[in-house]
Amino acid sequence: MQGYNKNRGQQKVNYRNFDNSNRNFKKPQQRDPQPSGLSVYLRDGEDVNKALRKLKKKIERAGLMKELRDRQYYQKPSEKRRIAKKAGVMRWKKRQRELELNR
Repeated sequence: MQGYNKNRGQQKVNYRNFDNSNRNFKKPQQRDPQPSGLSVYLRDGEDVNKALRKLKKKIERAGLMKELRDRQYYQKPSEKRRIAKKAGVMRWKKRQRELELNR
């Protein structure tokens, strides 16, 4: 059972937007909505090719291309584990080769 809320129906006052001179609420400043997803902003006179490079870097850092490749077809969890283990072994062998070369 929920408790009784005596403040139900009353509006909360946001004192940051309250103007004492005329006792009216100021309208909150309109902000541009932040776009969802990845976006690149161009400055005046900035090259489009530079913006494309920035976008590619953002896509790579976010891992979107890897996720797209993974979702192209269904992979069983056991197959994912097998591939991950194989990749780990390959990384370990590569590191061992590099250590041998540095001796």
